[in-house]
Amino acid sequence: MEEAEMATESRGTEGGTRPKVTITAIAQEAGVSVPTVSRVVNGRSDVSPETRARVEDLLRIHGYRRRQSAPGDRAALVDLVFNDLDSPWAVEIIRGVEEIAHRDGVGTVVSAIHGRAGSARQWLKNLRARASDGVILVTSVLEPVVHEELRRLNVPIVVVDPAGSPALEAPTIGATNWAGGMAATEHLLSLGHRRIGLIAGPARLLCSRARLDGHRAALEAAGVPFDPALVAQGDFYHESGFHGCDQLMDSDSPPTAIFASSDQMALGAIEALRRRGLRVPEDVSIVGFDDLPEVRWSAPPLTTVRQPLADMGKLAARTVLRQARGEEIESPRVELATQLVVRASTAPPTEG
Repeated sequence: MEEAEMATESRGTEGGTRPKVTITAIAQEAGVSVPTVSRVVNGRSDVSPETRARVEDLLRIHGYRRRQSAPGDRAALVDLVFNDLDSPWAVEIIRGVEEIAHRDGVGTVVSAIHGRAGSARQWLKNLRARASDGVILVTSVLEPVVHEELRRLNVPIVVVDPAGSPALEAPTIGATNWAGGMAATEHLLSLGHRRIGLIAGPARLLCSRARLDGHRAALEAAGVPFDPALVAQGDFYHESGFHGCDQLMDSDSPPTAIFASSDQMALGAIEALRRRGLRVPEDVSIVGFDDLPEVRWSAPPLTTVRQPLADMGKLAARTVLRQARGEEIESPRVELATQLVVRASTAPPTEG
């Protein structure tokens, strides 16, 4: 519920009126989040006894008067925020978050800020209006003013797959991208490939850099020189995989295998090879990254590195709800294991 609704006047012992107290002030004094105070005020049970006692003591000290309302008139909500939603990757995260939220009787509000001017501020306005219990950010592209407002609201936050060091002091959930990049390249090396192309993700993203570093580490361990000419820049989407593959295959010495650092780019690369009259894996082997549901049905089924996207969503939801209840979290930084899944898109290089 909004702070404007929660503000009230408290009466002095002489019948006078003290200044209004808000749940934000109570939360700051108690060292808890605004939603935690809101849950105590509304009589909800999902607050630890110690936290409840501390907040109720402060409510009594300040003479706080609860707004008269029907029990349970505000649903528990968690905000899940993406930069965009035009990817199966986002669907897998949503699926994981929703499973935990549904189990705990919490609603999920999904938003996409799209990077458009003012969209993040509009989302923030909506967030204040619904008094969300927590925020799961699957984007680090937020204006500084939004960061400041989130800090002021003191709403529990978890960042999934951070772009880098998060501007917000919040727990982060990621995957072992370095190990995944290394496993993909080691697999191709084990088949006998030595000219291995890489279609990299956006350089600004920590996950992209980690996959590239893992790729380089595997080459170095095998005694294969890293060749910058075998790296094409992509953005994780199909079209960049298509064009990145064309760039690699147009080089003077094209690769016999390509590691695309997302499944969507891998599918784009397969289409580029098909249009050239080249076969996968007979002419060029392809490895992706993510293990999205559709890639097991691609032609051929895609060898890829499984990123536990739904599990990342589940852990993010559990973490933000634990914070909302005033409970300790296990670790401020968690990386879930990736796993190589070998299918039919990889094979030894053709002789000659």
